[in-house]
Amino acid sequence: MARRPDDARPRRTPTLAARLILISLLVLVALPGCSIKRYALKGVANSLTSGPDVFGTDDDPELVRDALPFGLKTMESLLASLPEHEGLLLTLCKGYTQYAYAYVQSEGDLLVNTDYARATALHERAYRLYLRAQGYGLRALSLRHRGIGDSLRLLPDQAASWLVKRDLPALYWTAASWGSAIAMGKDKPEMLADLPAIRALVERGLVLDERFEAGSFHEAAIVLDALPEVMGGSADRARAHFARAVEISGDHRASPYVTLAQSVSVMKQDRGEFRRLLEHALAMDPDRDPSQRLATIVLQRKARALLARQDEFFLDDSPAPETPKTQEKR
Repeated sequence: MARRPDDARPRRTPTLAARLILISLLVLVALPGCSIKRYALKGVANSLTSGPDVFGTDDDPELVRDALPFGLKTMESLLASLPEHEGLLLTLCKGYTQYAYAYVQSEGDLLVNTDYARATALHERAYRLYLRAQGYGLRALSLRHRGIGDSLRLLPDQAASWLVKRDLPALYWTAASWGSAIAMGKDKPEMLADLPAIRALVERGLVLDERFEAGSFHEAAIVLDALPEVMGGSADRARAHFARAVEISGDHRASPYVTLAQSVSVMKQDRGEFRRLLEHALAMDPDRDPSQRLATIVLQRKARALLARQDEFFLDDSPAPETPKTQEKR
């Protein structure tokens, strides 16, 4: 069943924790003395952007969906007073990218054939959120590499070579948000001109540490190499990156399977591979890797939706099989 539009959802009152954060911020704003206020704000910002990932380990996607916007806007308020706080910039880049993918783009994908107008609006919103995330990512990188945004567009390989291991988190999330914006902006040809910058960032990430975030740069490379050959893609390279991502992650992640199925399997019109990959993702236990619990649940929802819509992606007349038990809704 399609979700109700955002404006039809019941309004939720802030939690006690959210209210306490808001009250704390109001008190900080009222503090006398710029240095005292700045020191206090920096302490709050450090607390919000460090420590365990309480969202990633959650098993309730709806709870996280409702909580994330408040947290992101709170950090944006702090950033207005601390414009060069690297932790805030990185967390905002990552947070907006994840929120756009899990809750905005994915909902739009489900509605493409039932409510095209709503799907288009959601995809446009996802595009804007990805661009917002990209902006924060480039600001984080520019703290140590001034002007890198323009340099990546003009001389992408040279600019990417400036980045070092300490830049890896900002490098990855900038590439992820930027690449996602390009994917959402297919009707905006000017965005395609930025593809060399994305590829340069991903390739630099692989050189610096291919094991970063359990092979996340290899997963990003799958998408890039699923592009047509005239755009630098290669299905063989994409499958090699997939194999390496699975190996590095210890086969604990659903994302490589969903990514390869959605990109290469569809491009090559290999329905059998498409089903095998998504069914493997659905068979994974979200509790096997608690740090990936939320991501696994969200990706399994996407895998179910893709399997249900598989006839839309393939030209052959093979009927879709009955949904196996592994695909039953949690």
